[in-house]
Amino acid sequence: MRRIVVVTPTDARFGFALGGVRQVTSEPAGLDACVRGLMADADIGVVVVDERLVPGPAQQRLRELERRWTGLFVVLPGPGKAAPAAEDYVLRLIRRAIGYQIRLSP
Repeated sequence: MRRIVVVTPTDARFGFALGGVRQVTSEPAGLDACVRGLMADADIGVVVVDERLVPGPAQQRLRELERRWTGLFVVLPGPGKAAPAAEDYVLRLIRRAIGYQIRLSP
């Protein structure tokens, strides 16, 4: 079974680990190398990254990495922050899973 790894800033270094999930801490500058290393590990199937580590320009790089990886890459909203584009994110995950563009109506 492939594992889940959560990448967070150092100020949240104990949160997910207390729940039994493997957690890695990183700084925004080192996120690219950290994610590449995790994606190279065949035992890892899901990489979850705290959005506080992903500034605007880094989002495009991470999307490119995700396209070449067979696992699932998720950006988790930071604490106390609502996800404004939640529907877009959900649509992107569904499109990736089924390979087809869909339209959701409320």
